[in-house]
Amino acid sequence: MVCSTALAQPFGGYSLVLQEVTPPGMPGVQSFAWGQHDGHWFIIGGRTDGLHRRQPPFAFLATGNNLSAYVVDPVTLQVWSASLTSLPQSLEEQLQSTNMEFDQRDSTLYCVGGYGYSPTALDHITYPNLTAIDLPGAMDAIRNAQPIAPYFRQITDERLAVTGGQMRLLDDRFHLVGGQRFIGRYNPMGPDHGPGFIQEYTNAVRRFAIDDNGVDLALTDYWEHVDTVNLHRRDYNMLPQIFPDGQDGLTVFSGVFQYVEDIPWLNTVNIIDTHITVVPDFEQLLNQYHGAHAGLFQASSNTMRSVFFGGIGRYYLDESGALMDDPNVPFVSTISLVERNGSGTMSEAKIGSMPALLGASAEFIPWPGTPQTNNSVLLQDQFVGDTIVLGHIVGGIESTAANIFFINTGTQSSATNKVFRVLLVDPSTAMNEPGLAQNMRLVVDSGTLHIFPGERLTQGARLRVLDNLGRAVQARNVAALDRSAVLDVDLRGLAPGAYIVELWSGTRVLTGRFTF
Repeated sequence: MVCSTALAQPFGGYSLVLQEVTPPGMPGVQSFAWGQHDGHWFIIGGRTDGLHRRQPPFAFLATGNNLSAYVVDPVTLQVWSASLTSLPQSLEEQLQSTNMEFDQRDSTLYCVGGYGYSPTALDHITYPNLTAIDLPGAMDAIRNAQPIAPYFRQITDERLAVTGGQMRLLDDRFHLVGGQRFIGRYNPMGPDHGPGFIQEYTNAVRRFAIDDNGVDLALTDYWEHVDTVNLHRRDYNMLPQIFPDGQDGLTVFSGVFQYVEDIPWLNTVNIIDTHITVVPDFEQLLNQYHGAHAGLFQASSNTMRSVFFGGIGRYYLDESGALMDDPNVPFVSTISLVERNGSGTMSEAKIGSMPALLGASAEFIPWPGTPQTNNSVLLQDQFVGDTIVLGHIVGGIESTAANIFFINTGTQSSATNKVFRVLLVDPSTAMNEPGLAQNMRLVVDSGTLHIFPGERLTQGARLRVLDNLGRAVQARNVAALDRSAVLDVDLRGLAPGAYIVELWSGTRVLTGRFTF
């Protein structure tokens, strides 16, 4: 499945394109944590069901916990997994929870908090833990079916009992922002209608260093800023930013819920060092719930672009372009863009649509071969070529209808296993509304790749071979061929490894993967 967005102007003439590249065996999971190493993804935690149900006996059941850790190769489409049951119980419990906060430093993934049923506590809790995961070791163990326990370490700290917030590393300090501590079963009737619960928003930015010598973990240089108005939010998006004066920072986008009504916040908050300020004269109306998102910076125009892929939001645009307000906060397919220009002024626009009601509680994993900062801000001025791989949208919730919360029986939505490659494509060299062909066959023999397209190639077709970092190692135009023809590619001079083949033909793109 491939779709392209309606507007190309924000991306220097490129069109934003989503191409479904779901690996066989990919798990359906949402609200998970992830890291990556050597081009492979590591996925842990989250849930394997869809939107949580309203009835306390059926909300956040332990049977919907993700009980495995996964390694995914997005090039060869291989998936490996390992059960968490071999871990010590405290690790096993936290790492199958939902909505952990997480970020990666070097090759270590740090996971904080998370909510779920604890067999130890005999209740649903928010875990007061920090877990450090050695990605190279854990991923290698999973790929080779070896024990994974040696690559996990954990400490307990009540200040980290947070779920539904966001954590990002900035200037060697982790910023744990927003979220809540929730104890007990979810109940939409409130904490005093049995079964009751405890819900405490952090209303805070918690900033700290993690001292990690490979054996022991410790929090140091702890600093906290509390704002019960502007930081009273959870299940939001927080993106690394490059601000107009060149400083690195973070922007907290909308999120839920306001004090008076169960509707999203509209304002946004900037975090630069220890300075926390509300953005003046801007309201984010689209894509207000946590979902897949990406940040791009264009130095030549001093413009920061934050892109949000589907999810949940109070507002959406109908087919005529009119802004619609639904206070029930439905699932939406909107792809939106928030721009901050060189003077600091922010604006918002819809730039396209997801192919379905996707994106809520999904994650965007940047492509490691695309120019980016240490904080994964993609550097737009350094993009080269007619096709740029930005990254992948992974997992999340897929809903069958916009408003399902009040009728939800557990069948109206699901944790999707879909993966979408996110591309910027030069329309003059590619397609308008492409489709994804399924019939192409690849055979490697004695240093030659034989491509059997399985369909006719039109005049002006183009061939590209990409390495596992998304770099084009071969590219050339291809003459028109009938469906029975064979196209040969000389592999001599290429390093052994995994590669992607793309054949752009008229309004279609054929993709395949091979190793040699």
